[in-house]
Amino acid sequence: MSERVENRSEDQAAPATKAGRRLAAQLAEKKAAEARRRRQSVLGAAVGVLAVVALVGGLVWLNSGDDDKPANTSAPASPSAPAEPAEPSAPPAPELPADLDPALKTKPTVQAGSGELKKLTVTTLVKGKGPAVKKGQEITTNYVGVTYKDGKEFDASWRNGQPATFPIGVGQVIKGWDQGLVGVPVGSRVQLDLPADLGYGEKPPAGYPAGALRFVVDVLAAK
Repeated sequence: MSERVENRSEDQAAPATKAGRRLAAQLAEKKAAEARRRRQSVLGAAVGVLAVVALVGGLVWLNSGDDDKPANTSAPASPSAPAEPAEPSAPPAPELPADLDPALKTKPTVQAGSGELKKLTVTTLVKGKGPAVKKGQEITTNYVGVTYKDGKEFDASWRNGQPATFPIGVGQVIKGWDQGLVGVPVGSRVQLDLPADLGYGEKPPAGYPAGALRFVVDVLAAK
């Protein structure tokens, strides 16, 4: 009788023991899973920290590398507008003789001619007190040249602020000057009316006036 009771107790204990083992196994598996999750979490955090450290380190290295680069010494572009160009200075006044007639110190106004011009005409506007110009001399003059027909100015020494110097009577200037200025006293202002054949002709080179011309010439010096 007692022997059967013991066997029944052992049979009842066996299922309980199996259930306990299963529970223990489940608990152990749960703990292992939690441990794996903790390891993964720690590992992920560590990877994140390493990534941040690597990023910061890279930035520090890049910044430190800038110290080795040559400094940019070029000046930055100016935001201001470029300076205004300087106003052109007035041409220097011509060097004139001290005893020159005051009329010769200012540029003359030259009018157009009238009628048909057939020959050289020399008109004295201001008579100088100096010696007469001789052929072959080098003379210094101020002058204004216009077309005879309409008085349009095409040339003037006054534009440059300096008198023009050249030999006279030797073919270095137009025929009307060679013929009209020889014999004129130094210090004079004369008007030369030149027909086309004593100027640049009826069909002159490009840039030269055609037809009859009128010049007003101041003879400043001769040597």
